[in-house]
Amino acid sequence: MVELMDTFIEDRNSVQPHHANHLGTAHGGRVLHWMDEVAAMSAMRFAGQPCVTAHINSVDFARALQIGDIAFLESYVYQAGRTSVRVRVRAYGEDPLTGEREQTTESYFVFVAIDEESNPVEVPELTVVTEEGEQLVAEAKAKEQGQDS
Repeated sequence: MVELMDTFIEDRNSVQPHHANHLGTAHGGRVLHWMDEVAAMSAMRFAGQPCVTAHINSVDFARALQIGDIAFLESYVYQAGRTSVRVRVRAYGEDPLTGEREQTTESYFVFVAIDEESNPVEVPELTVVTEEGEQLVAEAKAKEQGQDS
């Protein structure tokens, strides 16, 4: 069994001109790339196996990341099936001088754990032992189903 908080990953990327479109904001595809990478880290930490992206729920970009912003990402596993892992991912724009953050993007990814021949393999059971972990699971499930938490 793997505890939810062991899958909690944070990552930061500085939004540079080569990440931007003609409006001076990060390409949505670049943000999605960063989200996929951090989500995969959570999934693999949980599964103890390589994991591949199987599904991404809708992705809404609430605010653009500007050149000079820090793209702050966080992810964690909130549910596991037999071979699949569900991961919540949120991206924030972080001011590099103050550390203030504003959420820009959120999505829910499904990964499948695989072996050396790319065949699906079973994943461990997810355990939640902290109040913070229980809150994260409740938030993820409510948000994924379109409810307010």
